[in-house]
Amino acid sequence: MLEPKNDAYFMQQAYNQAEMAFDKNEVPIGAVIVCKGIIVARAHNLTETLNDVTAHAEMQAFTSAADYLGGKYLKECTLYVTLEPCQMCAGASYWTQIGKIVFGASDTQRGFLHYKTQLHPKTKIVSGVLAEKCSKLLTKFFVEKRNLN
Repeated sequence: MLEPKNDAYFMQQAYNQAEMAFDKNEVPIGAVIVCKGIIVARAHNLTETLNDVTAHAEMQAFTSAADYLGGKYLKECTLYVTLEPCQMCAGASYWTQIGKIVFGASDTQRGFLHYKTQLHPKTKIVSGVLAEKCSKLLTKFFVEKRNLN
């Protein structure tokens, strides 16, 4: 019998995307968007690859999910992302009207909570899912970056 898919399961899928970003020398942040229990978008940071500061994992996922679902509103969807969204991504989530955001590691310096960025009033937030694991990957990336310089 299959185990039911929960927040930890979907965050692991986002983490897998973060590992793909790591392997591409991108800041290792991954995201998936789930609608009615099905992953409709998978994405990771592509800011270096695309030479685009807006190519965050969440932004890539929003575009992919909207394309897959055939509409710009993601009211019945959940965004799983390995790091707390920045204010740009949180602002974009407002416009998608996403139903829920689940994030792993907190970003106390650049996260939307620090800046008090307003989300859509109906968006629910869950934090800390696989936080330690997500945080360790980010730390590993930046330690390696510093040691190369």
